[in-house]
Order: sequence, then structure tokens, then C-alpha cells
Amino acid sequence: MNIKKWTIGTLIVIVAGGGFIALNEAAEKDTSSKTNAVTFWYGGDGNDAIKPIINDFTKETGIKVKIQSIPWSQYNDKLLTAAASKSGPDLIDMGTTSVPNYVSSNSLLDITNEVKKDTNLQPNNFFKGNVQTTKISGRYYGVPWYTETRVLFYRKDLLQKIGYNEPPKTWNELYTVAKKLSERRGKDTYGFNIDPAEPTYGFMLARQNGSTLLNDKRETEFNQRPMVDAMTYLQKYVQNGVAPKNDLKLSIGESFGGNAPLPMFISGPWMVKSIQDDAGLKDNQWGVAELPKGRVNNMSVTGGGDLAIFKYTKHRAKSLKLLKYLSKRENQIKYYKNSDSLPARKDAWTDRSLQGEKVQTIKKQLKSSKPMPLIKQWDEIGQNYVKAWEKISVENANPQKALDTLNRQANKSINTNQ
Repeated sequence: MNIKKWTIGTLIVIVAGGGFIALNEAAEKDTSSKTNAVTFWYGGDGNDAIKPIINDFTKETGIKVKIQSIPWSQYNDKLLTAAASKSGPDLIDMGTTSVPNYVSSNSLLDITNEVKKDTNLQPNNFFKGNVQTTKISGRYYGVPWYTETRVLFYRKDLLQKIGYNEPPKTWNELYTVAKKLSERRGKDTYGFNIDPAEPTYGFMLARQNGSTLLNDKRETEFNQRPMVDAMTYLQKYVQNGVAPKNDLKLSIGESFGGNAPLPMFISGPWMVKSIQDDAGLKDNQWGVAELPKGRVNNMSVTGGGDLAIFKYTKHRAKSLKLLKYLSKRENQIKYYKNSDSLPARKDAWTDRSLQGEKVQTIKKQLKSSKPMPLIKQWDEIGQNYVKAWEKISVENANPQKALDTLNRQANKSINTNQ
């Protein structure tokens, strides 16, 4: 999961500008150092999904836990403040792309020894892509908690009307199907949607086209042919009216329900419940498929959440107990049932609650999925990608020139912030 992106260096500028005091006071209010309770910072808009599991933990261990649910839009700012002040939470729910930044600022506890000696925490219990997000320079700083990846959502009934009984399997098929959907259904309908705010979109397709994104010298390769061709492919959808130029600002019910002006799109597992609740569709009217294959593969992106311990915790042993408890198979299953966040543990997927066709398709995609490069600058790079895509899609900029700029920005950021 991606959250609001600032670096530790950005926070230091805020401190110098005098804006740190109010933030620091807020962070100190969150600390549990003066009590016996463990503070758990939880990204989201409520703690209903996690509270029953925490209550069971307290009954079993006697350890009290203070849950603080923080909207993702504010979460990274709070963590940055805690990291700078060395006071704050004990256990943290981390967005996977944020881990390298906090490791580089020396804010997360190294739990390598715990991971190696505790059979419950060992890497082979979890999806490989999620384990990668917790491991920096050979050391472990977290444990995978829930997982996500990107898949293709499509309207089965609408594809059948134009002669397709299966979802597209390749880039060429995806474009062909999308073009027919846009041409045969009348005004203000498209065949495919490209999320303009998704910072992994072009990188995902670049990998499908053979790109490594980052070479062995830690240089980005965004302006090389694999990514340029991938972005040219995406631009074709917009140029030919197969996908909208801009975000149409439609709810999922408006975009995917009814006559579905956007009948195919790529997104994550959180959309399953949204469609079930809001699109007004029967289960057999829509489906989930693995991503269409590019020139090389159909690689998706691994995201989700990791559990990590704040280095400056006053409750190290208790925090480790809570981390281990939440990492157990049965508790990852409970969390899924409460939240629809998919378990990062592979053995949890044998539970009956995870046997549905759509969820199992997501599991298949997880086997062909990997995280974005694990460097602390990646969140900034993702936001610059969003700006580059706007130029390519809205302004019809030359993809090569736009990616030349993105590549320069990225390498400058990496070289400046080693």
C-alpha cells in the first residue's frame, strides 16, 4: 500500500521552519512509554477489524494494547514525526514501499534474529514478494501482515456480447477487446481505464516488457526501450479514445455497474468488496483475471502491509509478542474475515473463506508479482511517474522525452540521497 510520501529529509526542513513543535506534541500524546500498554499504530479509518484480535491477545497474555487507527492520508506524516522525535508507537503497520525509508533513518528495530529462530516468522511461511519488502541489505525489519497485488477486473457479460467468453490473455488481446468495447457501445463508453494516480502502473508494464527498472549500479532504466514501448502502448489507448484521458471521477457503481462506461480496469483486491457492495451486479456478470502478458511476462506488483517495531520502543518484548501473535495463521485469517485484507501467510489460503474463484485468481497472480525496487527514493519516483503519465496522456507528450525527464529526476534523487 502506498501512503503520502515524504522523506526524513523533508521533515528536517519542517523542523527548521518551526513547524515541528505541534507535530511533536501530537506524537508524544501517542507514546505509551509512561504506561504498561503497547501502542499499535494502524493505518486505516477505524479499528473495528483489528480490535477483536487485540482483545484476544490481551486475554491470552495480559498485555494491554492501545490501538491508534490513523487515516492513510495522515499516516506517513505521523510516522516521520515519531522517527524524528524518537518517541511514538511501539508496533507499526507499515506500507511496504515505506520500509526502506525508515530503515535508512534508523527508525525500525532489526528483528533478523527473531525471524531466524521463530518458526512462525520464517520467510518461507509468506509470499516471496512480501518477504522482500521486509528485508533490506540482508537484514529483516518487519514481518508481512497482509498482501495485495494488481489484477484485471472485467465485465464478463459485456465481453460476451462482443464475442469473448474469456478475458484477454496478452497485451494485443487486451487492446483489441477494449477497442471493440469502446466502439460498439455508443457515446461516452470506453473499453479500459488507466488509473492516472497509480504510481506503479507504467513500471508494472515495463517489467512485463522486459525492464529491470533498476540496474546493478543502482541506475534507473526508465528511458530504455522496454519502458518507452510500454508507455507508448498505454498512450495508444488514450489517443484512440479506448481509455479516458482524465479521471472521470465516477464511483465504482457508476463506472463498472450498469452499462459500465469503464468495463475493464487494473486494480487491487480491495475492489472486490467495493464491486460486490456498490456495483449492483450479479456474481456471474463480472470477473477477476490475471494480468495480460506483455512481451516477457505478466508480472504484477506486490503491495500490502508489514508489521514492524519502532526502534525507540520502551516495550520491546511485549511488542515482539504482539507482532508474533498477529503473524500467526489463525489471526491472519481472522483479520481477513474482518477487513478483506488478504493474508500474507501462504498456509492461511487453505481456509474455506479464501476458496472463492476471484480470490484464488488473486493468489495465482501473487505468484507472478514482485514489489517495486526497495530503495528509499521510490515513493518520490512514483509521484514523478504520475506527473510524467499526465504529460503523456493528457498533453500527448512524446513518451521517450517524458521518460528521459523522469529518468534524470530519478537518478538525481538516488545520487543525492544515498
